[in-house]
Amino acid sequence: MRILKDFKIPNFKFDKIKMKDIENIEEVKVDYERLQKKQIIKEKRKQRGYETTNYKTIKEVFDRAREKYADNIFMLEKFNPKDEFTKITYKEFSEDVIALGTALRNKYNLAEERIVIIGENTYHWYVSYMAMLCGVGIAVPVDKELPPNELENVINRSRATAVIYSPKKKDAIKKVQDKLPTVKYFIPMYSDDSLEGREVGFNTILKEGKEMVQNGDDSFSKIEIDPEEFKVLIFTSGTTSNSKGVMLCNRNLAENINAVNPYVRLYETDRFFSVLPLHHTYESSIGFLLPMSRGSSIAVCQGLKHIVPDLKETNPTALLAVPLLIESLYKKINQTIEKSGKTALVNSMMHVTNALKNVGIDIKKKVFAEIYENLGGKLRFVVSAAAPIDPKVGNWLQDLGIGFLQGYGLTETAPIAALTPEYDPRVGSAGKAVVCAELKIDNPNEKGEGEVLIKSSTLMLGYYEDEEATKEVIEIDKHGERWFHSGDVGYLDKDGFLYITGRIKNVIVTQNGKNIYPEEIELMLGEISEIKECMVYGKEVEGEKELIITVKVIPNMEEIEAKYGKDLSEEEIYDIIWNKIKEVNHKLTSYKAIKKLEIKKDEFVKTTTMKIKRYVEINKDK
Repeated sequence: MRILKDFKIPNFKFDKIKMKDIENIEEVKVDYERLQKKQIIKEKRKQRGYETTNYKTIKEVFDRAREKYADNIFMLEKFNPKDEFTKITYKEFSEDVIALGTALRNKYNLAEERIVIIGENTYHWYVSYMAMLCGVGIAVPVDKELPPNELENVINRSRATAVIYSPKKKDAIKKVQDKLPTVKYFIPMYSDDSLEGREVGFNTILKEGKEMVQNGDDSFSKIEIDPEEFKVLIFTSGTTSNSKGVMLCNRNLAENINAVNPYVRLYETDRFFSVLPLHHTYESSIGFLLPMSRGSSIAVCQGLKHIVPDLKETNPTALLAVPLLIESLYKKINQTIEKSGKTALVNSMMHVTNALKNVGIDIKKKVFAEIYENLGGKLRFVVSAAAPIDPKVGNWLQDLGIGFLQGYGLTETAPIAALTPEYDPRVGSAGKAVVCAELKIDNPNEKGEGEVLIKSSTLMLGYYEDEEATKEVIEIDKHGERWFHSGDVGYLDKDGFLYITGRIKNVIVTQNGKNIYPEEIELMLGEISEIKECMVYGKEVEGEKELIITVKVIPNMEEIEAKYGKDLSEEEIYDIIWNKIKEVNHKLTSYKAIKKLEIKKDEFVKTTTMKIKRYVEINKDK
C-alpha cells in the first residue's frame, strides 16, 4: 500500500576499527567439565525449548506488566533532537493507557468504535494502540506515508469515527478532513488544545481521563476482553496486489507472545531497538507487545539517518529489521574494517574465536568489542524477517557473536508463523513452526517445493468485508481445520525447518514448464558489490512466446567509481554490470540465465518493510 519513491538507506558512518587490545588468546584454558554440562543443557533445550506462556488477551499481558514491572523503564524516546533520550516507566505508560481509554470511552463515547492511528513511532502511538487493545474499540493502524487520497480511502473504508495522528501528519489530515463525514474527532498527539469543533488535543484527553480515574472511575480497568473479538484492522501493503483489510483479534496477538517465548529467552534487561514502522504487525507485535510481556524496554529510533548514533546512545540488545537494512549495516561495517586495514585480522579472529567457542570458550565480545561498540555495545541478537536475506550476512553476525534469527509470517498470521530458535539457529532457514502453528507444503514437486500452508492460532479472522477473498486463501480441511495459503513457495527439511524459495505470483514459468524464482537469482546478484539493488522478472516481448529473463539494476555508483574511476559513460557502467551478471549466469542452469539488463535511474517503489512492489515496477513498462 505504501509507495516509497524516495526511500534511501542512509550512508552510515562507523568509527575506525583498531583491534589493538586483543590479548594472547592461546593461554585460555578449557574447562571440559563445564563444556560437557553446557552441551547436555543445549541438547535438552533443542528437545523442549524454553518455558512458554498462555496469554489469551493482550489485556492480560498489560495488567501483568503494570503490576510486575511498574518501576522498569518501558520506553526511551528523544522528543527533541537536541535533548537526551527521555525514559518512561511502565507505571507512567500504564497510567496513560488507562486514562486515555477511560476518557475515550466515557467522555467521548468511542466505545467499540474504529479509531485510526497514524504517525511515526512515538510514545503516544504506543499508548493509543494499547488503549484500543485493552477495551476502547477497534484499532486501525495506518501507514504514515500514505498520500492524502489513499489516507482518505482507508479512513472511509474502515468507517473510523476518530483519527489519532502525529503532528507531522497535520497537513495531510487537513487536506482530507472535509471528506471524512463519519469522523467525530481528530486527535493530534502531543497537543494541549481543548475541544473545538471536531478537534481535541491528545494531552487534553489524557488529563481528562486522569481526573476521571482519580475521581473513582475504574470502569476501563475492569473491562473483560473477549479473546475472539475483532480488535485490529490492518491494511496490507500488498507487494503483488491491492491492499486488503486484515481482521485480527486479541487471541491472535497474544499467541505471538506464547509462540516466541519457547524459542527465545528474553529478560527484563533486554532492550529492543524500534526502527520499523509500528503499523506493521512485525514491529507492533514482536517489537512492542513481546518485550512488554517481559518487562523489557524499547528504544525508539529517531529515523533511519539516526540509526548509528541512536544505537550508541541507547545500547539495545535486540534489533528487529528487514534484510535491506541488515545488509546495509553489514556492508558499511565491512567497508569500515577494510578502510582500517583490519580485514585479514578480523577474518582470522573469527576463525580462532569460532574454534574456541566450539570447546566452550566464548571471547567474541572481547575480541570484537569495537565492532560491538559501533552497534551500541550490548547487541545480543538480530532478527530478520519480511524478505529473503543472503545467508553470508547471518553467518557473519554469528561469527561476531551476535545471535542471528529469522522469522516468517504475514500480516494474516499476525505475523509470526515460524522462527529459528536461538539455541538452534540455522542460517538460511526462515525458521521452524512456532508452538501454536503447523506448516505443510502443498503439492510438492520433485525437490519438495510447493506452496507453504499455515495452520495457526495467530491466523486472522478474515479479510475485512471481503468473504470471497477470505475463502480464496483459507481452506478448511475435512477435520474443520483452517489452512492459510501463504502464496510463498518453499520446502521443509527433515527437522521441520522452513526454507522459502519464492513467491507464487513472482514465479516465471517457461514454455516447457520450468519454474524460475526471481528471489533465488536476486540473492546471487546481491553478491555483486557494483549492484546496489535489483529486481529479476519475466519481460513480455512482442513476437516472443517465451518471457525474457530480465533484471532491473540500480548501480552502486560509490563502489563503481572507487574501482573504475569517475565520469564513466552510461555504456561503460552498463558493460561493467553486464560482465558481472555474466559471471553469475555461469553458475545458473541455462533456462535461468539473465538475458537482458536494464539500468534503473530512479529508486524502486517499495512497501514499508522495504520490499520491492514488483507489480508496480512491471506495470511501469506496460
